[in-house]
Amino acid sequence: MSAEPLAEQVSTEGGRRSWLSGEFTPRQTLWIAIALAVLACLPVLVARYPQMVDYAAHLARYHIMLDRAESPFLKAYYGFQWHLMGNLGADLLIWPFAKLFGIEAAGRIVVMLTVLSTGLGIIAVEWTLRRRIGVGTMLALCFVWSPAMLLGFLNFGLSLAGALFAFALWVRLEGKRWREPLFVPIGLGVWLCHVSGWGALGVMVFAYEWHREKSWRPFVAPWPLMAPFLTTLFAGEGTKELASYGTNALTYKWTIWKQAMKDQIEWLDYASAILIGAILFLSLCFRRLDGRLGWAAVAMLGLAVVMPRHIFGGDLVDARMIYTGLMVGCLALAWRTPRWLLLLAPLLFLGRLGLTTADWYRESQHTARLLTMIEDLPRGAKVASLVVTERSEWGYNPQEHVGAWSIVRLDALNNSNFALPKVHMITIKQGGPFYRDPYHRLLRFPGRPIELAKYGPAHEADWLWYIGRDDPVSLPEGAVIVKRAQGTFLAKLAKPPRDS
Repeated sequence: MSAEPLAEQVSTEGGRRSWLSGEFTPRQTLWIAIALAVLACLPVLVARYPQMVDYAAHLARYHIMLDRAESPFLKAYYGFQWHLMGNLGADLLIWPFAKLFGIEAAGRIVVMLTVLSTGLGIIAVEWTLRRRIGVGTMLALCFVWSPAMLLGFLNFGLSLAGALFAFALWVRLEGKRWREPLFVPIGLGVWLCHVSGWGALGVMVFAYEWHREKSWRPFVAPWPLMAPFLTTLFAGEGTKELASYGTNALTYKWTIWKQAMKDQIEWLDYASAILIGAILFLSLCFRRLDGRLGWAAVAMLGLAVVMPRHIFGGDLVDARMIYTGLMVGCLALAWRTPRWLLLLAPLLFLGRLGLTTADWYRESQHTARLLTMIEDLPRGAKVASLVVTERSEWGYNPQEHVGAWSIVRLDALNNSNFALPKVHMITIKQGGPFYRDPYHRLLRFPGRPIELAKYGPAHEADWLWYIGRDDPVSLPEGAVIVKRAQGTFLAKLAKPPRDS
């Protein structure tokens, strides 16, 4: 890897050089990048209902957290216990916005801020290191809408944005005696958002110092970031399962690498990942990677191979390291950047962003149609929802937690919440131990019939809300469909509880 970025400003020589072969000024590159970071928010602007897989379940948790004290139904159905842990970013950020604008508008604001701050964090890193913006930022922006963001990992997104800004500050304050004490609270703040972003920050700090001096000192350089270890100990987080590789670990590992840029179009996502990988590999071969970030990218991608899938109850921990490693690898690109290249480099980001925006607009309209199924239900209704996700389809199913909108809109009892004991802050008081995620979802293999006669959550509810491409071949005994639309229906269940 190169000791310093090899991209330098190329001076123009009178009129002999064409405009495209010259270079933008550093300030011009900065404004171009900022404009692209703002443009990254477009999917949130066009979609009334953010189309992240987990989004509705997160919004339901925020609603329970903020409004449980005033709702007799939420009190009866759910418990909520705050825990000090490294997974609270959006839970804390939502608070003031919900008080000012209401829970639904606040959710969109948090999503937009997460996207924007990640994009600006990418820019901050390259600007701090090189005082200009090059092709690296243009490619790294593709990972603003990584699979982690599309899945709805808002806390992780906020922590990653915080890690990028914190790393830029670490570089900026090099040589200052008060840098290390300042980073004790900064490290705690990034960890509080999400532990994975905190881990990425530690890797970036270590790798940056390792590039400067290959000795024992880089191993102790991140010591100001270690305070969360004590916090975790005192918070009792060690009572949770520390780590797990899950089942079929090798197959899973291969899958997350293949899906490093997964969105909706399989061939395009594969082609995008291959293109990014090829650019990084060739840049490494030709010594066009800035070691100040290149070592971090290598470390992150290496860690993704050996890390477990689950840490402290969190899922896809290793996959998040892949997305972050590829993003940091792009930022390490040290190329000369004539105007033609700087104008060409964002095309991958813009093309993928356009497809994501169109998909969010279309799926948001689908969500609006689905929500008409529950608009006439009474407040506090007990709704068992089931969403079918076709395993033969490549893209994510953003409707997987759509049932949680019944909590947001109706203070309902619904089975779409994340409520693992000792992991999540929500507890379910009614409905039984399986009235939660992932028992609201059916991963269907092609051609397999959908049997709902023995669907467990329906035995604890008044209503069954079904969402799927094909109708089920059976329903719970006595269920009567009262409302139907394409791909969904609402059924009244037999023998409802007395308080229904």
